[in-house]
Amino acid sequence: MRRSMILALVGFCVATSLVPSHALSQETMGSEKAHHPRIAHAIQALEGAIAYMEAAPHDFGGHKAAAIHDSRQALEQLRLALQFRERRDNQRGR
Repeated sequence: MRRSMILALVGFCVATSLVPSHALSQETMGSEKAHHPRIAHAIQALEGAIAYMEAAPHDFGGHKAAAIHDSRQALEQLRLALQFRERRDNQRGR
């Protein structure tokens, strides 16, 4: 159940990445957010979803803690993906 929730949330983030982002996360890699705007937007959307869930007075049917945990794990993986691309691009002189 948790996996399907996180996949749905990530899918939503990627789908909404077609909308221009106003302020991308400061934690993403400098040039990589320009080269991979959908990932940068997904990071921003996940951060917003986490903040929303943390501030919410209800527990979303008992799924709040797991959704926050899994969203944080997804954020970590997206950041690692950008870091990998940055290292790879720097090696190739991009």
